[in-house]
Amino acid sequence: MSWLIFLIIIVAVVAGVFWAKRYFRHEIDRAKRINRANKDQ
Repeated sequence: MSWLIFLIIIVAVVAGVFWAKRYFRHEIDRAKRINRANKDQ
């Protein structure tokens, strides 16, 4: 039974990471561009 709970937690974490990547991709790209621009100065 405990391995089933462990598996559900892993699936939830992986799904959360994929959702966050899809949802925040624009913000992450914008932050990377800003960081690169600041380094180039």
